[in-house]
Amino acid sequence: MALMKFLFPPSLFVTATSLASFTLMATSGLSELRGKNLEYSKFFNIGSKASDVEKSKLKLPSRIAMATLYTPAFLAGVSSFAIFPDENLRFLLLKSTISIHFFKRVLESCFLHKYSGEMGLDTMIVILSSYFISSALVIFNQHLTVGLPEPLIDLTNPGFLLFSIGISGNFYHHYLLSKLRSQGPNKEYKIPKGGLFGFVICPHYLFEVLVFWGFAFISQTLFSFAYAMGTTFYLLGRSSATRKWYLSKFEDFPMNVKAMIPFLF
Repeated sequence: MALMKFLFPPSLFVTATSLASFTLMATSGLSELRGKNLEYSKFFNIGSKASDVEKSKLKLPSRIAMATLYTPAFLAGVSSFAIFPDENLRFLLLKSTISIHFFKRVLESCFLHKYSGEMGLDTMIVILSSYFISSALVIFNQHLTVGLPEPLIDLTNPGFLLFSIGISGNFYHHYLLSKLRSQGPNKEYKIPKGGLFGFVICPHYLFEVLVFWGFAFISQTLFSFAYAMGTTFYLLGRSSATRKWYLSKFEDFPMNVKAMIPFLF
């Protein structure tokens, strides 16, 4: 099988967790496409009934919730240096990139993004658990490869390049989004401009996908590839919901602007 040239040999545990991760993320993406959106942005439940929105009674300020949901995944990355020390360069790069990515997300949540709403505690726990468990499993699956023969084709360097492009592009477009709204309770939204916003409404999702494919290329385990693929499907669904929201709010929204992939989707 050609794919096995790029991957470490998967065990039964790796195969099972990979299938579960991909199924969960892909199903979540399909739910986003169908209009069942997770409650953590202005795109939550477009067209849904008010009674559905009120199901989550206990809410937290969005800034606190967003910073909190990324923190356990960051701690998983940092603690892995102590739990799995003295392993190879591939593993060192994987632990480092995971830690850097989620530390960046915590910092953005605290100091860059602007919020005007709240997040349901149940939603925060779902997202927090997903990021933490998936990050921990990426690291643990990498630990299981220690001592195994290396894949025939080494993707470590392309993976680090993908990660670097992804995290830089993601931050830049988050910065552009942060400039669209003033601080405070005012929910004034504008059509984003600059960067790749002239081509897609969610370039920050596109670059985030590159981050996760960077993890996959560095890791070269079946689980990391399944996680990257599942994340891609989820963010495709999320970006589609985002584009629908902009179309519903702005009559002058440019129809040539796609959801996440320039000229295609």
